[in-house]
Amino acid sequence: MLPSKNRLAWLKSGLFWRTFFLLGFLITLCMIAWVASLRLIERKPKAQQLAAQIVSVVTITRAALTYSAPDKQRELIRELDSDEGIRIFTLEASDKIEPPIDSPWMPIVQHDVRVQLGGATKFASKVNDTAGFWVSFNIDEDEYWLRLERERIERVTGLQWIGWAGVVLLLSLVGAVFITRLINLPLARLTNAARAIAKGQPPELLPESGPTEIIEANRSFNQMVDDLNQIESDRALILAGISHDLRTPLARMQLEIEMAHLADDARLGMQADIAQMDEIIGQFLDYAKPADSTTLTVIDISHVLENCAQTVSRVTGVQITTTITQHIHVLGNLTDLKRVIHNLIENSRRYGKTGDTGIAEIDITCHTEHREGIRYAIINITDHGIGVPDSEMERLLKPFSRMDTARGQANGAGLGLAIVDRVVRRHGGKLYLSNRANGGLAVQIVLIEITETM
Repeated sequence: MLPSKNRLAWLKSGLFWRTFFLLGFLITLCMIAWVASLRLIERKPKAQQLAAQIVSVVTITRAALTYSAPDKQRELIRELDSDEGIRIFTLEASDKIEPPIDSPWMPIVQHDVRVQLGGATKFASKVNDTAGFWVSFNIDEDEYWLRLERERIERVTGLQWIGWAGVVLLLSLVGAVFITRLINLPLARLTNAARAIAKGQPPELLPESGPTEIIEANRSFNQMVDDLNQIESDRALILAGISHDLRTPLARMQLEIEMAHLADDARLGMQADIAQMDEIIGQFLDYAKPADSTTLTVIDISHVLENCAQTVSRVTGVQITTTITQHIHVLGNLTDLKRVIHNLIENSRRYGKTGDTGIAEIDITCHTEHREGIRYAIINITDHGIGVPDSEMERLLKPFSRMDTARGQANGAGLGLAIVDRVVRRHGGKLYLSNRANGGLAVQIVLIEITETM
């Protein structure tokens, strides 16, 4: 019964990618604005420069043809074609003309050229299906075409702009990757260290170098890790002291009771009280015990459940029903998982008895499910008792909480389900409580299944 999660895609959730795409977006906008501004600013000067170039070529060509000897004109035209790429044709009324290309700078060029060469100057992009830049001029009463190669006239094309901008953008994005990684690297290190602490693993000390803010943050984190290690060491020492200092007097009291001349009822009552005190101490120690990820091994949880069910089935007043899929493996601590299952079964045995028979009917199931691409081991332990009010369900998992009205008088300190929840979370799992439709408490444990080879 895992709650549905609205998982964001990596593109939206990763800080690295957020920063990278933000830099890329800003770089792209800047480049678009720069190219548009440059083309807009340079349009008129470039067009005027191009018009002056065309006027110069036409004027020089016309002068050369005008003042050359008639028998030398053909040789001059060939030289202009071979050396300068300029070709001269006689303009005929039957010429098939296509207008110049439509571009923002062409009207400026046409206007400036006609001012210099005359308003009757014609322009074309093709004459008689021959492409080029065509401009007309007059020599006396004769009219001619002057053809220039288009590459000499055309400015940088849009495709060339896109190509250059693409190269610059690619280089900028490569730089953005390094900048983004440099910015996010300290945060990534901090995240990995915090994740290691959450898993109960000793984190690597963060380097105290770089900008002042990073140095201060890493130094504070390293100090926090040292403080936590000291607290953990002190807690382990305190727990060991509690176990020794409290249980030793209890053992002496137990011995004194055995040796004292007491009535059987008194002796049994005092022994029960001492056993309850010892159980409470054990619950305190179990709840406060720190997590140790180094003790996690591959465990056949199906085998553990069957062994626990067989052990409890020998107790009078318990009826166990099992439906367990074989060979389901999880990563965990065998002792802790056994304690979790025994606690849940014992909880059902004590408080899950049916009202008419007084027998605790306990159902234990275990199977696997695929959820969101992950394979989970699903463990269900249910009873047929009176259950728990829905309003009190969440409080059951809190330490020192006992549901006396719903589940009967509890022995211990009210840490049973709190210990179970704590151990399950240490194993990376989830614990869910609910009431059966026909009465009784249903407890579900969800753990990640792994292969035995792991």
